[in-house]
Amino acid sequence: MGKHITEMLKGVLEGIVLAILSGRPAHGYEITAWLRDQGFTDIAEGTVYALLVRIEQRGLVDAHHVPSEKGPPRKVYALSPRGREHLAEFWTTWTFLAQRLGRLAPSQGASPA
Repeated sequence: MGKHITEMLKGVLEGIVLAILSGRPAHGYEITAWLRDQGFTDIAEGTVYALLVRIEQRGLVDAHHVPSEKGPPRKVYALSPRGREHLAEFWTTWTFLAQRLGRLAPSQGASPA
Protein backbone atom coordinates (compact mmCIF):
# COMPACT_ATOMS: atom_id res chain seq x y z
CA MET A 1 0.00 0.00 0.00
CA GLY A 2 2.97 2.35 0.53
CA LYS A 3 3.43 3.77 -2.96
CA HIS A 4 -0.30 3.89 -3.73
CA ILE A 5 -1.14 5.89 -0.62
CA THR A 6 1.77 8.28 -1.22
CA GLU A 7 0.60 9.00 -4.75
CA MET A 8 -3.04 9.41 -3.75
CA LEU A 9 -2.11 11.61 -0.82
CA LYS A 10 -0.23 13.99 -3.12
CA GLY A 11 -3.52 14.64 -4.88
CA VAL A 12 -5.46 15.51 -1.75
CA LEU A 13 -2.83 16.95 0.59
CA GLU A 14 -3.77 20.53 -0.28
CA GLY A 15 -7.38 19.90 0.75
CA ILE A 16 -6.25 18.18 3.94
CA VAL A 17 -4.02 21.11 4.91
CA LEU A 18 -6.80 23.60 4.16
CA ALA A 19 -9.18 21.52 6.28
CA ILE A 20 -6.67 21.58 9.17
CA LEU A 21 -6.37 25.37 8.85
CA SER A 22 -10.16 25.76 8.78
CA GLY A 23 -10.12 24.81 12.47
CA ARG A 24 -7.41 27.22 13.56
CA PRO A 25 -4.23 28.92 12.35
CA ALA A 26 -1.07 26.82 12.55
CA HIS A 27 2.56 26.80 11.51
CA GLY A 28 4.12 24.19 9.24
CA TYR A 29 5.56 22.02 11.99
CA GLU A 30 2.17 21.86 13.78
CA ILE A 31 0.50 20.78 10.55
CA THR A 32 3.14 18.12 9.90
CA ALA A 33 2.90 16.84 13.49
CA TRP A 34 -0.91 16.63 13.28
CA LEU A 35 -0.69 14.70 10.00
CA ARG A 36 1.77 12.27 11.55
CA ASP A 37 -0.44 11.87 14.62
CA GLN A 38 -3.27 10.93 12.26
CA GLY A 39 -1.18 8.18 10.70
CA PHE A 40 0.32 10.02 7.72
CA THR A 41 3.81 9.09 8.89
CA ASP A 42 5.51 9.29 5.49
CA ILE A 43 4.85 13.00 4.97
CA ALA A 44 8.05 15.02 5.02
CA GLU A 45 8.12 18.47 6.59
CA GLY A 46 9.53 19.82 3.34
CA THR A 47 6.45 18.62 1.47
CA VAL A 48 4.17 20.53 3.83
CA TYR A 49 6.29 23.69 3.72
CA ALA A 50 6.41 23.65 -0.09
CA LEU A 51 2.63 23.23 -0.18
CA LEU A 52 2.18 26.14 2.24
CA VAL A 53 4.28 28.39 0.01
CA ARG A 54 2.16 27.43 -3.03
CA ILE A 55 -1.18 27.97 -1.34
CA GLU A 56 0.00 31.28 0.13
CA GLN A 57 1.03 32.45 -3.35
CA ARG A 58 -2.43 31.50 -4.63
CA GLY A 59 -4.13 33.50 -1.86
CA LEU A 60 -5.70 30.47 -0.15
CA VAL A 61 -4.02 31.28 3.17
CA ASP A 62 -2.85 34.39 4.95
CA ALA A 63 0.46 34.22 6.78
CA HIS A 64 2.00 36.28 9.55
CA HIS A 65 4.94 35.90 11.91
CA VAL A 66 4.41 35.34 15.62
CA PRO A 67 7.07 35.33 18.34
CA SER A 68 8.43 31.95 19.34
CA GLU A 69 9.67 30.85 22.75
CA LYS A 70 12.43 28.95 20.98
CA GLY A 71 14.28 30.79 18.25
CA PRO A 72 13.04 33.13 15.54
CA PRO A 73 9.40 34.05 14.94
CA ARG A 74 7.25 31.38 13.34
CA LYS A 75 5.20 31.85 10.22
CA VAL A 76 1.59 31.03 11.06
CA TYR A 77 -0.97 30.30 8.36
CA ALA A 78 -4.70 30.97 8.49
CA LEU A 79 -7.35 30.12 5.93
CA SER A 80 -8.30 33.13 3.81
CA PRO A 81 -11.81 33.75 2.44
CA ARG A 82 -10.59 32.48 -0.92
CA GLY A 83 -9.19 29.41 0.84
CA ARG A 84 -12.58 28.73 2.44
CA GLU A 85 -14.19 28.78 -1.01
CA HIS A 86 -11.49 26.46 -2.34
CA LEU A 87 -11.98 24.10 0.61
CA ALA A 88 -15.74 23.99 -0.02
CA GLU A 89 -15.02 23.00 -3.64
CA PHE A 90 -12.58 20.35 -2.41
CA TRP A 91 -15.25 18.79 -0.16
CA THR A 92 -17.79 18.82 -2.99
CA THR A 93 -15.33 17.06 -5.27
CA TRP A 94 -14.27 14.65 -2.51
CA THR A 95 -17.89 13.70 -1.80
CA PHE A 96 -18.55 13.11 -5.50
CA LEU A 97 -15.47 10.90 -5.88
CA ALA A 98 -16.02 9.01 -2.62
CA GLN A 99 -19.58 8.15 -3.63
CA ARG A 100 -18.48 6.88 -7.04
CA LEU A 101 -15.56 4.91 -5.61
CA GLY A 102 -17.83 3.46 -2.95
CA ARG A 103 -19.93 1.93 -5.70
CA LEU A 104 -16.84 0.21 -7.11
CA ALA A 105 -15.46 -1.18 -3.87
CA PRO A 106 -15.74 -4.99 -3.68
CA SER A 107 -16.84 -4.76 -0.04
CA GLN A 108 -19.82 -2.73 -1.22
CA GLY A 109 -21.13 -5.58 -3.33
CA ALA A 110 -19.99 -4.18 -6.66
CA SER A 111 -18.38 -6.54 -9.09
CA PRO A 112 -15.45 -5.56 -11.30
CA ALA A 113 -16.36 -4.64 -14.84
